[in-house]
Amino acid sequence: MTDPATTAPVSVVVPCYRCGATIADAVASVARQTLPPRQVVLVDDASPDDTVSALHAVAAQYAPGWVQVVALPANRGPSGARNTGWEHATEPYVAFLDSDDTWAPTKIELQMRALRADPEIALLAHRMAVRDRDRPAPPPPRQARTHIVPRRRLLLNNPFPTASVVLRRDLPFRFDENYRRVEDFLLWGQIGFSGYRCAKLDQVLAYWHKANYGAGGLSEDLKAMHRAGREVRRELLRQGLVSYPEHLFARSVGMVRKARQRMLLALRRATEGGATS
Repeated sequence: MTDPATTAPVSVVVPCYRCGATIADAVASVARQTLPPRQVVLVDDASPDDTVSALHAVAAQYAPGWVQVVALPANRGPSGARNTGWEHATEPYVAFLDSDDTWAPTKIELQMRALRADPEIALLAHRMAVRDRDRPAPPPPRQARTHIVPRRRLLLNNPFPTASVVLRRDLPFRFDENYRRVEDFLLWGQIGFSGYRCAKLDQVLAYWHKANYGAGGLSEDLKAMHRAGREVRRELLRQGLVSYPEHLFARSVGMVRKARQRMLLALRRATEGGATS
C-alpha cells in the first residue's frame, strides 16, 4: 500500500460519526482501488458510541499503518473532522470520502491520470450517483474525459460532491468550522473563485447510498441547508471573491433550486406513500 510504483500519492480523509455500520464498506471501496492511495485517515468526531473501536477493527484488517485512526476529544462537525484528517495527511493530494459512501474501483486511477496530464489542476471531482447498497455496482469506467470548470459554473450550484474531490494538500484553504452545512461548497468556492484550476471527470466514480434530499443526516433539514447556502454566498461576497452582480445572480439561481428540490422531495414522499399504502 506504500510502494510508489503501484500506489497513488493520495491521502484519503474520512470523517466518522456513529459510522460503525457503514465504515467497513467505505474503506473496502478504497482498498479495492486499481491504484490504491498510500494513506487512509479515519477521524472519529467524538461519537458517543463504540465508533472508535469499530474504526480500529477496520484498520486492523489492512497492512499496518495504511489506515490511521484519529479520535477527536470533542465534537467539531464535518469541517473540523476533515480539517483534522487534512492535518494528518502526508501525501501531495487529499481525497475525501464520507463514511456512508463508496468509490468505484477505478476512481483514483482515473483521477491521477487526469492530474498527471494537467498538473495545474488544484481540485478534481467527478460525477456521483445514488445506488442501493445491496445492488451490484455497474462495471467501473476505464476512461474519463476531463472538463475544466469555469468560474461562472460555480455560481449555479455545487458541482463538486465531497466524496468525489481530490485536491492539492498544500492549498491555503480549509473547511470553515463555523459551518456544519454547505461547508464543502464554501471551500470549493474559495478555491475556484481565487483563480485555482478546477476540473471534473464525466464518469460516475462514487456512490451515495441514500437519497440526496430529506433522507437522514444533515441534508434532511432543507430549510437549514438553503439558509446555509445563503450564508455561503454572502461570505464569498464579503471576502471579495465574487462581485455583487455575481452574488445577485447566484442568489436568484438558489431560489429556483430551492423550489425544485422541494418539488422533488414532495414527489418522492408521495411515491413512497403510495407504495406503502
